[in-house]
Amino acid sequence: MTSEARPPLIRRTDVTARTAREIRQEQIEAERRTTVWLRVTAVTLAWAVSVSLALGWGFTVAPGSPPGRAFTLAAVLVVLLPFVAAVIATRHGRVWLGGAYVVLTLAMLVPAVIIARAAS
Repeated sequence: MTSEARPPLIRRTDVTARTAREIRQEQIEAERRTTVWLRVTAVTLAWAVSVSLALGWGFTVAPGSPPGRAFTLAAVLVVLLPFVAAVIATRHGRVWLGGAYVVLTLAMLVPAVIIARAAS
């Protein structure tokens, strides 16, 4: 057998060839990324739906009675659920996504105060 008939040996300096460990790490990272996105999306959807329902419930109270609990619940949820999404994202290494949800949490403080004042 001549040396020309053999395929070239793969050397570690060949950066295009990945090891089995690198392939597995990439698969684990893709799975983790997907899990984080699904969890954050679920919290975001729960946030949008629950705040809308709480506000709607607060507006449907009988005339003359205080709206009370529904608006208080909406004020708490409007701040709490974006913060939960930020915690999920940052705990799983998605710092930019977590930072975006922290900014959203801070931006939701003003509507929360307005909603809480409507409750009183």
